[in-house]
Amino acid sequence: MYKQRVTQTLTAIAAAGLLAACGSESGSGDGGSDKAGAGKDGSGKGTTGSALTGVRWNVESLTVDGKKQQAPSGAYVKFGGKGGTGGNFGCNGYGAKASVEGDTVHFEPGPHTEMACDALDFEKSLARAMDGRLKAEVDDKSLTLTTTGGDRIALSAESGAPLKGTEWTVTSVGDKGTATSLPKALDDKVKLTFGKDGTVRGNLGCNAVTADADARDGKIALGMPKVTRKMCPGDVMPTERTLLKLFEGKASYTVDHRTLTLTDGKTVVKAQAPA
Repeated sequence: MYKQRVTQTLTAIAAAGLLAACGSESGSGDGGSDKAGAGKDGSGKGTTGSALTGVRWNVESLTVDGKKQQAPSGAYVKFGGKGGTGGNFGCNGYGAKASVEGDTVHFEPGPHTEMACDALDFEKSLARAMDGRLKAEVDDKSLTLTTTGGDRIALSAESGAPLKGTEWTVTSVGDKGTATSLPKALDDKVKLTFGKDGTVRGNLGCNAVTADADARDGKIALGMPKVTRKMCPGDVMPTERTLLKLFEGKASYTVDHRTLTLTDGKTVVKAQAPA
């Protein structure tokens, strides 16, 4: 079951767009630029706004009244530029405003989605903790946020994936500007790897593919594909044909943390880096 308030959804989408701009790669060719910065003294300890901003901080645990709870997979916070912050409580996404003063982060809760989730109790506790002023301490790739009441949120930095050298798993494709999820038969089977040697190699779901790939300035020029000619199940072929439309032309690309999007204006491909 899924319900959302329209105003909340629009604001959450806007927050997501701000975050994507803050922590995305478009055209560098290498990417993976999310970084947990050093603290005030350069030792990796302490906290500054720059040490927090642009990093995806995965929530590891929440301790309330001395009781520690492990966070569900997917819970994170990302501090964007100009106070824009957002993330996910584990199921529901949210937007917020956050300002950093010395070792204190001031959260102003914003809109959030309202999906029916298994971990709602954790989400509610995390949302309450992330409201008001929290003391922040960064130690290398770990972040601890402590409320005035002594409750603690433990987080760890997760680096973004570079375009080149990452084995990207295609999760959705589309040929009219909208990507749709792959059929179950293709789960974890469609792969693309862009090499530093100027090539792309992978699997279209059944047939292997190789081609030249020149990535620069937010564009990838894909050459003529060399494809094996296996006899493939009928439900696989539509995906292969759609993917091949990207070749022998130029496609725009963005890497938002660990999500790759490719599009030539009509064909859209989305892929995920391994955890």
